[in-house]
Amino acid sequence: MKIVIAKTAGFCMGVRRAVDMVLDASTRYQDPIFTYGPLIHNPQVLQMLEEKHIFRIEKIPEKGTGIVLIRAHGVPPQDQAALKDAGFKVINATCPRVLRVQVIINRYAKKGYAVIIAGDKDHPEVIGLLGYARGNGHAVDSMEALFALPGFENAIVVAQTTQNLSFYDEVKAWCRAHASHYRIFDTICGSTEKRQAEIRMLAEENDAVIVVGGKDSGNTRRLAEIAAGTGKPAVHIEDAAEIDYETLSQAKSVALTAGASTPNWIITDTYRKIENHLQKRHAVKAGLYFFRDFLLKTNILASAGAGSLTYACSKLQGNGQNLHHALVAMLYVLSMQILNNLFAIRSDRYNHPKRALFYKENRTYLWILAVLSGGAGLYLSFLSGPVSFLLLLIMSFLGLSYNLKIIPLSVGKGRIASIKDIPGSKTILIVSAWGTVTCLLPAVADHGNLLSVAAAFLFAVGLVFGRTAFLISWPSRETGLRVKKRFRFFWERNKALIS
Repeated sequence: MKIVIAKTAGFCMGVRRAVDMVLDASTRYQDPIFTYGPLIHNPQVLQMLEEKHIFRIEKIPEKGTGIVLIRAHGVPPQDQAALKDAGFKVINATCPRVLRVQVIINRYAKKGYAVIIAGDKDHPEVIGLLGYARGNGHAVDSMEALFALPGFENAIVVAQTTQNLSFYDEVKAWCRAHASHYRIFDTICGSTEKRQAEIRMLAEENDAVIVVGGKDSGNTRRLAEIAAGTGKPAVHIEDAAEIDYETLSQAKSVALTAGASTPNWIITDTYRKIENHLQKRHAVKAGLYFFRDFLLKTNILASAGAGSLTYACSKLQGNGQNLHHALVAMLYVLSMQILNNLFAIRSDRYNHPKRALFYKENRTYLWILAVLSGGAGLYLSFLSGPVSFLLLLIMSFLGLSYNLKIIPLSVGKGRIASIKDIPGSKTILIVSAWGTVTCLLPAVADHGNLLSVAAAFLFAVGLVFGRTAFLISWPSRETGLRVKKRFRFFWERNKALIS
């Protein structure tokens, strides 16, 4: 079975912005942090926020302290004012596309226009939009509801940003034919349009469709409805455990997409679980995949790469003891990679769930392997000389301290607790560490020529920088789409700022 991942799957610009804002607030402020209602419609993300002690309030108290983030869907203006009056510091994480619709409604409602919103009246975004209509707003979720409205002398027509494009086209066509004086605005988010167009295309090209995302997410439900409307088998799941493989048994190709509030780690996890299920049918292929995953998870493959790069750099510098230096680099990288993955099990539950489970289940053995390889690397570097030993000891200390909260430094209203909190520190530390063990340690031990050392160092750090910048976080082939999505995200953000 072939698995095709939609290019538009996952966080949209507005959701990513809201999640970034709440996580940034959790590192910058010491005050309690809340969201007013669920930040986005995804249960896994909401669970992650609770684990970070970011809770939500459903009702506005008379008195409150701390920081409250307005969710991506937006809220009525009176609710935002009430939060400030209660004593909260309010951070508005409303999607810029929703903000645009709020501005349009507010501007025309002041002039006495009626407001017709094509959307689900119980959806948080629509509730927020109606708050700007000054009591003259009407939500319609079907053509029958539109027909039932009285005629208005002046009215504007807008859509919930995640509304079904086909439905809104019907609304606009009827208004042009029967109420041509109504002012119509195209307010469906461009991201929503692309997702809906792509899922129609993928449903036609593949035998079945899997839509991943929260069951309370309106845009995710609409993707599932659109896919089902093509006549192909379509399932809407929140977790890969819900997949009924019997339903998909006859499918030769499956399209996988996700709602705008579905994070990449869930898409990746779903893809991997489907892939693992398929691999069980082929014993040889399953064995090869298992061996590959073992080398990747334990970082044996990365350490072999470090050894090979060290050997190449030693040859470029004309050094002796090439294998000795290569072994030191292999042992150091293996130790540091394993230890940092052990320290990062909690965060990897979301970014790399499969790796986190592997490290949790094999914690004891991996600790032993990391300590033995680290100690062996230090011993071999000591045999090369005290300077080599000291350099490797310093790099080992920096590597071990990356995830540890050892920096009690305040920056403005925020704080930096560990090296990883410093922007760009991961790339700098990795490039420095690999450059040191693959190039500088052999040069120090064998007194290499300065020019050849410089050339080898630039060669090594260039390769490592490229690997770190583009490949280090890509756990499997489907995540190559992340580059396109990142560029798309920045483009969407810039367009929103320009408009």
